[in-house]
Amino acid sequence: MINEQRHSKQRQIILGLLKNTTAHPTAERVYEEAKKQLPHLSLGTVYRNLRFLAERGEIQELSLGTTFSRYDGNAENHGHFICQSCGRVLDIDYPPLDAVNDRVARDTGLKISFHKLAFYGVCLGCQAKEIK
Repeated sequence: MINEQRHSKQRQIILGLLKNTTAHPTAERVYEEAKKQLPHLSLGTVYRNLRFLAERGEIQELSLGTTFSRYDGNAENHGHFICQSCGRVLDIDYPPLDAVNDRVARDTGLKISFHKLAFYGVCLGCQAKEIK
């Protein structure tokens, strides 16, 4: 019983960290932040809880073509922008993207559950550095 509560507390802290950031952290970054509240937390526990939360649809795991995943506390279907200069990941909430599933389904006859969309380029901060 204590073990189950402990896992629940760990999961709640990890979920809370993700829900309260737009930074799209790696598992290692989640681990560093969660350890501030749970000093005896292991990295393996963080990975298991991230996998569990992603499988339940409470968070998104983002595989962005790198060797490590990033995690998003916003489980709603939305796009992402990845800066090719600094690696920053930003949410793209652009209403016309909501119609993509319906359009593809209508045009192809396929049954679409969801889509993952990522834009790549240079963020505003990096663009400002380029100008200087």
